[in-house]
Amino acid sequence: MKFKTTLKCSGCVAQVASALDEIVGKENWKVDVAQPVKILEIESSNRTVDVDKIEDAFQQKGFKLEPIV
Repeated sequence: MKFKTTLKCSGCVAQVASALDEIVGKENWKVDVAQPVKILEIESSNRTVDVDKIEDAFQQKGFKLEPIV
């Protein structure tokens, strides 16, 4: 799964990291902060991803994300 985010830097990623770790697992997500558009990639091979929880976590920190189809 991939999401376009409003994250800007590694500091922004750090703000949502603990929530992502809890929701999808520490080794199951990444954001490449070197790219102009920060894409959240989630590997969900063996667990169900609750997108609503991820959206809530981002909103609580002042960020947005949208699925990339």
